[in-house]
Amino acid sequence: MRLPGEEESGGMGPSVIYMVIGVSAFVLITLFAVFQSNSHKKSGSEYLKEVQKQQEEEAALELVEEQQQEEETPKLRAEDLDFWDMYPVDGQEAGTMASEEGSVPEKEDRKSSYTEKAQKEQEEQRQKEEEARNDPSKDGKHTLIRNRNGEDEWVLISPYLTKNTIDFTKIEEKAGLKRYMENGRDTSYVGVDISKHTGKINFTGIRAAGVDYVMIRLGSRGYNTGQISLDENFKENIEGAIEAELDIGVYFYSQAVSPEEAIQEANFVIQNLEPYRAHVKYPVAFDMEFVSNDKSRIEGLSREDKTTVTATFAEGIKAAGYVPMIYGDKEWLIKEVDLTKLQNYDVWLSQEEDIPDYPYLYTMWQYDTDSVLNGIDGGADLNICFVNYSER
Repeated sequence: MRLPGEEESGGMGPSVIYMVIGVSAFVLITLFAVFQSNSHKKSGSEYLKEVQKQQEEEAALELVEEQQQEEETPKLRAEDLDFWDMYPVDGQEAGTMASEEGSVPEKEDRKSSYTEKAQKEQEEQRQKEEEARNDPSKDGKHTLIRNRNGEDEWVLISPYLTKNTIDFTKIEEKAGLKRYMENGRDTSYVGVDISKHTGKINFTGIRAAGVDYVMIRLGSRGYNTGQISLDENFKENIEGAIEAELDIGVYFYSQAVSPEEAIQEANFVIQNLEPYRAHVKYPVAFDMEFVSNDKSRIEGLSREDKTTVTATFAEGIKAAGYVPMIYGDKEWLIKEVDLTKLQNYDVWLSQEEDIPDYPYLYTMWQYDTDSVLNGIDGGADLNICFVNYSER
């Protein structure tokens, strides 16, 4: 028997069942709410990221558009600015605007002035470049000559003549004598040219001083009288050189005014060389030149005339079995004779410079006419030869 309000043992009343159902429902609702909350949080984060990315893309696009606008917008130049009117123009006080005509240029006038100035500068630069191209001292096509009257003249270098190829960095001076050194070996020959004006010579002394050869004046034609004469010291000089075992060449001072006189001079040289023929290994040189402070017989000769006389003498010497050579300074060789018609003959250049600027080929160079040399009392004429004529 149960008392009222008692429940049967082991049984579950409706209230408990309802409570369990309610608690379960609450738990399920809570779990669903949490799940939904997390889902919304995740979706919100991704949304924010997408918004931020879109903002960055829009900012980058705006930056590109601004840069394009800056590039398309013309840049202001100094003359486009309006504040120039603040400064005085042609003595005008700063801050005032002149109303008189032409006192203050308009902006267009300033632009025109600027353009004209730029064009003027460009034209001046073009003229300077043109002058540099046409400057004979820099174009490599001209050589400078000092004429007899003392005036300088730029002369065009002939493309038809063989050019000088001597490397002057290889020339060394030893004991006062120039020598051409190649790979430490002397490939040149030291010479002196002598005449009665040199005085008495100690040939053993000059050989000991380093001289290899001598160029002896054989004779001359008077620049006034036209008479041919033997050098007073020729016989003594050539025999002294032979005894000292020096190589020998000779030269003749010419004042011939015709081919006939040139033949006469050549025959005179050949005749006086005959006793010494075996000893003459170096050239027989033709020396025609003007006379300082006086007029000579050849003053009236044209360039063509002098060329013909020179070639006539040289051919006569060559026919006799000797080596002909033409002596002269730079002015004589380039201006007074036509070298294009004398290319078959060697050249003996006279130019007292550390480095001669004669542009054409030569085999002998007289570089000093008043040097000190053992064996010669007065001034010695020193030469360097780039060819060993004794072995020809």
